Amino acid sequence: MYIEDKSTGLVGPARIGRVTFSKTGRTIYYGGKEFRSLKGGYKANYYEVESGNHFWITGPKRNGGDALYATHVAPQIDDDVREEYWREIRGRGGDALV
Repeated sequence: MYIEDKSTGLVGPARIGRVTFSKTGRTIYYGGKEFRSLKGGYKANYYEVESGNHFWITGPKRNGGDALYATHVAPQIDDDVREEYWREIRGRGGDALV
């Protein structure tokens, strides 16, 4: 999933990483944090339960346009999903994995 921190404004630091879902699908778990749906929203669609900070969380797109608002800052990609992301989502391999 694409996970962008919106707590400081329209564009924030972002990551591509593997998440897990609760049995009901209402809660997303990532990086030891728990995210719940805002059920809509202006610039965010989830909030982190402990801090209340808002996040934009969505499935990664093939064209890399994952951010809600255009940005020149590339997301960090977790090591455990890097190869799968470039191969399965972006349709690339080889030198794109670095």
